[in-house]
Amino acid sequence: MNFRQLKYFVATAETGQVSRAASELSISQSAVTTAIRDLEAELDVELFTRTPHGMEMTQPGRELLALAYEILTKMDEAVNIRERGSGVVGRIVIATTYTVIGYFLPAHLARIARLHHNLDIQIHEMNRESVEEGLLANRFDLAVVLTSNVSDPAIDTETLLRSRRRLWLPHGHPFALRRRVDLADITQENYVMLTVDEAANTTMKYWTFGPVQPKVTLRTSSIEAVRSMVANGQGITVLSDMVYRPWSLEGKRIVTVETEQPVPSMDVGLAWRRGAELSPQAMALFTYFRQTFDTIAL
Repeated sequence: MNFRQLKYFVATAETGQVSRAASELSISQSAVTTAIRDLEAELDVELFTRTPHGMEMTQPGRELLALAYEILTKMDEAVNIRERGSGVVGRIVIATTYTVIGYFLPAHLARIARLHHNLDIQIHEMNRESVEEGLLANRFDLAVVLTSNVSDPAIDTETLLRSRRRLWLPHGHPFALRRRVDLADITQENYVMLTVDEAANTTMKYWTFGPVQPKVTLRTSSIEAVRSMVANGQGITVLSDMVYRPWSLEGKRIVTVETEQPVPSMDVGLAWRRGAELSPQAMALFTYFRQTFDTIAL
């Protein structure tokens, strides 16, 4: 067993498909397949059940996934151990939104804390309007937000990650057999509408191509509620890969398919008041995120 095998295994477990794992890792599908096959042979267990819709984890696979997260976290700590103890000290106040703090920020905060253990990071979660207001009023040094939602021209942004949006379906749905699904066909199905972080407003923009609108049967601010509703066959939805998980809380399978018409990605990144002089603490975070996501410096 090695680090590479575990990394490929986790990516496959999280995406539910070898092809998507390979795409996220920027490697070939055969490399992922070989790594999983070798891992199964070494452990003498079947980690996934192969289906036409993707890779379904077995019970041994679920058990290994929990252990793999721990192992990869420890490996990450070991890789960064020599970078601990930077000279950056003081406090930084960061604003963020529900989706970002739930599905993007925590792992990065842990790494930043290891790199800058004398940096006091204070986090405030709120809606996008309050984040923008706080940046302009100098209550926050920096924000980590959905940059695709930022609207105030007095705020600068730098996108770190563009998360593609796809159609979420319950396992066995007829649409899962298609390579792509037309938005007009989606409107014939019950639609579960996520409302948090302006998701509903974004969703409605998908159907500007014509008069047909989605048949919304439930609006909810809970991503887990959406996940469960879809997994149980009570509706379908279009959401980003960042919040996608192949399993609902009940352990039921969720699959994804591309839409025929392009839909906007959900973009995550940094935001700050235009013209503001960033503190050394804020620049330390900028440096971390730029190096992690290989973005272009200001």
